[in-house]
Amino acid sequence: MKYPLDPLEIRSNDLSEMFAMPMHIVILEDNEDRRAAMLDCIRDRFPQYPVALFATAAETIRFLALHLAETLVVDLDHDLELVPGAAGRLFDPGTGRDVADYLAAQPPCCPVVIHTTNGTAAIGMEQVLADAGWKTFRIAPYGDLDWIGELWLPTMRSAIVSTAAPAAPALRS
Repeated sequence: MKYPLDPLEIRSNDLSEMFAMPMHIVILEDNEDRRAAMLDCIRDRFPQYPVALFATAAETIRFLALHLAETLVVDLDHDLELVPGAAGRLFDPGTGRDVADYLAAQPPCCPVVIHTTNGTAAIGMEQVLADAGWKTFRIAPYGDLDWIGELWLPTMRSAIVSTAAPAAPALRS
């Protein structure tokens, strides 16, 4: 599609392309209490955006494979607890690094927030994403759930605002 468009030549599919907007907030977090606190914060501050909340890396990657282009921000924990499966067996839910590796193989389209107490893993996730051109924000949780309202929500807001911010105008010489 060429811009600017002649209004007489606009088709409905052109409009959807012109006004397409990232919509989903995607969160990988396995702890139920943190999930509930995060969901409450996002729904209170950003009720206009649907939240896709996952407990495993595989679920997150499956969702992103279908909806990455409509994603506003991705938030990743690293260390995920084993998940109860069939017949009482536990299965490995993967890690936030699995999702970071998936994202690094995709064209960058939204910011990624990394929240983990595993500093070494956070550095690795941040590096693989930065090397692939993704914008990242990193926070280290503290206390029980206090960090979610005090640090995580403002960081998510900054990430969301950075997506909506217009590009700086080019300087003329």
